[in-house]
Amino acid sequence: MVAHDDDPCRAPQPLGGWSTKIVTVPQALVVPATVADMVQPMGVFDAEGAYVHEGVLWRGRRLMVEPEPRPEPVAELPGRWIWGGVLLNHFGHFLVESTPRLWALDALKGAVDGFVFTVKRETIEVEGELKLQPFQRLFFDLLGIDVPIRILAQPTRVECLEVPGQGFGLGAIAAGTEPFRAFFQSRFARDIAPQGAEKLYISRSALGASRGGVLGEDRIEAALAAAGYEIFHPQKHSLEAQIAHYKAARQVVALDGSALHMVAMVGRTDQQVAMIRRRVSDVSDSIVTHLTAFTGRAPLVIDVIEQDWVRSDRKRADRHSVGQLDLPALGRALVAGGFLPDGTEIPAMSEADIQAGVHLFEDALSGKLRFEPLARGARRELPEADGGARRRKDKSGTKPGKEGKLKGEERRAARMARQADKTERREKRAAARPEG
Repeated sequence: MVAHDDDPCRAPQPLGGWSTKIVTVPQALVVPATVADMVQPMGVFDAEGAYVHEGVLWRGRRLMVEPEPRPEPVAELPGRWIWGGVLLNHFGHFLVESTPRLWALDALKGAVDGFVFTVKRETIEVEGELKLQPFQRLFFDLLGIDVPIRILAQPTRVECLEVPGQGFGLGAIAAGTEPFRAFFQSRFARDIAPQGAEKLYISRSALGASRGGVLGEDRIEAALAAAGYEIFHPQKHSLEAQIAHYKAARQVVALDGSALHMVAMVGRTDQQVAMIRRRVSDVSDSIVTHLTAFTGRAPLVIDVIEQDWVRSDRKRADRHSVGQLDLPALGRALVAGGFLPDGTEIPAMSEADIQAGVHLFEDALSGKLRFEPLARGARRELPEADGGARRRKDKSGTKPGKEGKLKGEERRAARMARQADKTERREKRAAARPEG
């Protein structure tokens, strides 16, 4: 009987199992995605046509499912390559979900020709070849990765593919496996010296409405600035400068978000970190897990959310949401945690202030989108027409569900989408059953 930790059809675990092993796949077939969706038909097949489950990306559940039917290869890639997984363009998801297999570079014996990745959505293309985004290239450079990186855009037969387990990610695996943590600790940003203020507030106030945030962040900034904090906008600085600031800071305060994943990667035990939840979401739990495991010290987590303001095209609070916080309670929590001096207060927002703040976020949105209040943890149904518009990119006049009117690649993509939906429903049913 296969132990759960060793079963690649189960989520990767930080303490061991398949997440710490490497599977060698001769004559592997790498199949990129053909549809842009949360769960995508894509992945790796072995020479006999069996799906290699060790190559799947997990985010609490599988984000990759077996493509049906399996396509034939249209390209060949000689040599020995490491499966890197999926390259994501969102900075935070890139940090935690495009890096989990890099540890194999130090674990494998013998020479390798490089890493192979696929992409979830569009990326840079130069003369017909997919290229890394500049921030991706820089991040790999800071890890000392000096082997080639190939991004595959079509089904490709790879002479020898080394498939490492997923050593990092979102969920329980955010703690990272020992090989993954060792890889980052020995390699990442070794030559960047600390430089910056001892007290740092990582702000989201200049990111814009599409990135989400909180109402009244200017009041939080004012209280922290008066206590000697540097108000730091990471997107205005180079990646090297961000790392230098995070290394230098003795105290860090931030809303939950991608920047704290970077803090975790270069942080240390003698740092104090306070994370202010800005949305009701499990994603912030992974940030806490990451910080605790990598720095050796749990952050102070402050949850004073009174209300989530959710974009009208979203079902629940997410990275686009705007949080309405109990600002006086936030001030008291920061004082109690030693991040602000005694007597510091953050003034509350009036109802007029709240509405004005929401309107400021809405003014930056395109079209008819707006922000609507949603109770903590609630999920709402959207009109089918709106939901369909987000999920499909059908040609004008094509009726959803009428597969007979689709041709060629469109028909194959429709089948893949249905298969992904079936797999997701099956996984939810399995997750609801007790383990045994």
